[in-house]
Amino acid sequence: MLKFIFFTLFLIPLSYFNNWWLVQVGMMLLMFMFYFSFISFYYYCNLSYFIGCDVVSYLLILLSIFICSLMIMASESVYRYMYYSELFMFFIILLFLFLFFSFSSNSLFLFYIFFESSLIPTLFLIFGWGYQPERLQAGMYFLFYTLFSSLPMLVCIIYFYSFFGSLTFSLWLYFDYYYFIFYLCMIFSFLVKIPMFIIHVWLPSAHVEAPVSGSMILAGVLLKLGGYGLFRVFSLLIMSGLMYNFIWISISMLGGIFISLFCVRQSDIKSLIAYSSVIHMGLVLGGIMTFNYWGIFGAMILMVAHGLCSSGLFCLANIVYERLGSRSLYIIKGLINFMPSMSLWWFMLSSYNMAAPPSLNLMGEVMLFNSLVSWNLFNTFIFLFVSFFSAVYTLYMYSYSQHGMIYSGSFSFSVGYLREYMLLFFHWFPLNLIIFFVNMLFI
Repeated sequence: MLKFIFFTLFLIPLSYFNNWWLVQVGMMLLMFMFYFSFISFYYYCNLSYFIGCDVVSYLLILLSIFICSLMIMASESVYRYMYYSELFMFFIILLFLFLFFSFSSNSLFLFYIFFESSLIPTLFLIFGWGYQPERLQAGMYFLFYTLFSSLPMLVCIIYFYSFFGSLTFSLWLYFDYYYFIFYLCMIFSFLVKIPMFIIHVWLPSAHVEAPVSGSMILAGVLLKLGGYGLFRVFSLLIMSGLMYNFIWISISMLGGIFISLFCVRQSDIKSLIAYSSVIHMGLVLGGIMTFNYWGIFGAMILMVAHGLCSSGLFCLANIVYERLGSRSLYIIKGLINFMPSMSLWWFMLSSYNMAAPPSLNLMGEVMLFNSLVSWNLFNTFIFLFVSFFSAVYTLYMYSYSQHGMIYSGSFSFSVGYLREYMLLFFHWFPLNLIIFFVNMLFI
């Protein structure tokens, strides 16, 4: 594990020598190194220096490296205009390091430290490279929601350590309280991070004000920190979870319907994609909370699929924003006339966002459907509504942006750069590829 850490640390000086693309190639190389290093899928493989990696960690670290390298590719305008590009690159590498440590920590306290640390580079990305002055308010929402929700968890971790004497995941024995307060404090931070309906307010504002790199890492990886935290913490809270999980499943599933309806009346395209993230992560939350095999693996697969698909949609929104200077669906109409070749990618990623075959999203949603329906039959109707409205708002986004009369104030025609097509291909291709290798995860 240390070889990956040192490799990443040595990328930091490269960013200050203005070797923008060399850093990106380095991140891609790191991804291949990591991919081929973990050929064994036992519970903790390559254990060293309080850093361990199991299947969930492996997938999410791989996703983190991939998304961080694509963030660099998507943010070419920062490099082109020399807008503090060295500092920008430094924050991306720092954020990746914190994510790497979070997903591979072997101790609950270390996980908490790095979980909170990942907030800092993201906040600087929003503050420093966001688009509007409202980014300050969005950053404050993001900061205080995350901090206030995680402080009770810190108290619980300290209490747990005083009671049990160890915070190492693999050394936990049977420990369970029926106290609702302990259970709530331990999981509330992750519910905010996922985010669950009602406490999701910070996410759309953070997405809308963040630069494309901030939106990509938020949708692609940072939301998955919440799911990963629940994976780890629920080994402590099984009995409490069986008693109280129905609350969060009910809120998530019903919230999915409300937010789906809210998506249909969005005029800001980034806001629409952000709200769709809340819906998909609500399904992930429901799957984890059911405590069954289908739910856990369905949640894991949908987390990876959503990370790639949602990140790709934010890239598309940014490609349009760079040319037309607007995110409003009233202005970015008729894109099939404006950027004909980009419409294919809009269609591909939109169809995968609503879980069309043969995407990884479909596999995740089918597994979650099995899980949630076996937990309670009433979820059938809710899931049908969520799936239907998922198609409705995605088709609304696609048809409203691609069809119609082109806005007269825009250029007559534009083509994409090769870099942009590669960027979208790298988001789309793994969604088709991973589904053929998903049997490796079922151990």
